[in-house]
Amino acid sequence: MIVLRNVIGDELRRRRQDQGRTLRDISGAASVSLGYLSEIERGQKEASSELISAICGALDVSLSDILASVSSQVAQAESAEPIEFPTAVRAL
Repeated sequence: MIVLRNVIGDELRRRRQDQGRTLRDISGAASVSLGYLSEIERGQKEASSELISAICGALDVSLSDILASVSSQVAQAESAEPIEFPTAVRAL
């Protein structure tokens, strides 16, 4: 099953690491606590669109670039695994 918060967190972490920046760098620039940013990157917290936008600003990448990359990754994952619907949805 694809969990969007995991894909977004992985992408944000990859971008940060590609820039050679620390969690502390980005958390300060995005005005988010270091611990919360870490949880977002690990897919443990669902970040709001405003927070993702602030993190993108701190990384100096566009939100659309992050979302395009995430969308591509989700599409690849969907083609690799069957989509499972909850029992209640199947009954419809």
